[in-house]
Amino acid sequence: MISLCYFFTQGVHAALTIEITEGTESALPVAVVPFAAGGAPVDISAIVNADLQRSGYFKMMDQTAMSSRPATLQEVNFKDWQAANQNYMVVGKVTGNGAQYDVQFQLLDVYKSGQMLGYRMASSSADLRRTAHHISDLIFEKLTGKKGAFSGRIAYITSSGHNAHQLQVADADGFNPQTVTSSVEPLMSPSWSHDGKRIAYVSFERKSAAIYVQTLANGQRERVAEFPGINGAPAWSPDGTRLALTLSKDGSPDIYVLNLASRSLLKLTKGFSIDTEPSWSPDGSSIVYTSDKGGKPQLYLISSQGGAEKRLTFSGSYNARGSFSPDGKYLTMVHGNGNSYRIGLMDMASRSISVLTSGPSDESPSFAPNGSMILYASKKGGTGFLSAVSIDGKMQQKLVFNSGEVREPAWSP
Repeated sequence: MISLCYFFTQGVHAALTIEITEGTESALPVAVVPFAAGGAPVDISAIVNADLQRSGYFKMMDQTAMSSRPATLQEVNFKDWQAANQNYMVVGKVTGNGAQYDVQFQLLDVYKSGQMLGYRMASSSADLRRTAHHISDLIFEKLTGKKGAFSGRIAYITSSGHNAHQLQVADADGFNPQTVTSSVEPLMSPSWSHDGKRIAYVSFERKSAAIYVQTLANGQRERVAEFPGINGAPAWSPDGTRLALTLSKDGSPDIYVLNLASRSLLKLTKGFSIDTEPSWSPDGSSIVYTSDKGGKPQLYLISSQGGAEKRLTFSGSYNARGSFSPDGKYLTMVHGNGNSYRIGLMDMASRSISVLTSGPSDESPSFAPNGSMILYASKKGGTGFLSAVSIDGKMQQKLVFNSGEVREPAWSP
């Protein structure tokens, strides 16, 4: 393993800094040449460089070591870049009038002396950062064969003392943090709709638990569940029409499915056990949840229409907070033995579990939309922070927030 570190310089615009604590020895050398900027207010090439570096897959060339700064394929002397031991390079330029910009870039194979990828796209001034992340996604997919996740967003809960709780959403690199809602009472369990337009969450603002659905574009929100007792752990169905949730209105906590249009409830589990933390399979046919019906928390699977449940986990004394990868091939979870809680990954074909993190207080795992990374919460010295780990465990990141405690991360679809 190798250790890498990258810190954002524009701290006033970022909610966090990202430290790559472990990368891969086979990182590909890539040079992102500073784009000919044309007066653009955002340094697109710097964002692309940062995105690719923090993925852990690439070894980025220091811009101060570049002997030239070509903006197009025709300006490149490939022998110079071969001598610098670069496998790939990115060149580009930005032109515009202050409101609208034309962004061009090319991904080049240094040793084949040719273009692998080239795009030209229009962007408003406000969308230049989003355009940069889109470029990073395109480059990442071309070089790795995996979809990029740089254009995504993350939701999380921050707390600074007993009187300040916020649900926030930020870009995947920590920039553009926006407060969705705030409360002097606790906020919990943010969950993204699969179109990325709404978030469901739990709020205690009325002195008891209630589940809300909030539209991000206009801030409109609706209270969808406030039954006596527990109202918790909302999870969106893939089609966005239903929420799986935990309710204790009939006694013990059980898993229900709420139809958001009709407000009808379907009760999936019954008995005296604690059933909680539901999460849908990608095709919407089943729900994984945590139950202590076997004596200690383990993961179970049940049809989203109801029926008999099936126990999934047997290894370890504690398995909870399960959620599927976007392709349904894996299930991430909190895997515990004794007083150590780490992030585990189950291969759904073999049912074997691999442990990805070192603990001892890791929780709330959430897959990246491309399925390559898992975002999770951890604690050290009583302070909560976020981390991310690749599904093979080789790449790890620590997300350090500027202030306060952060927990319960959720990566947008």
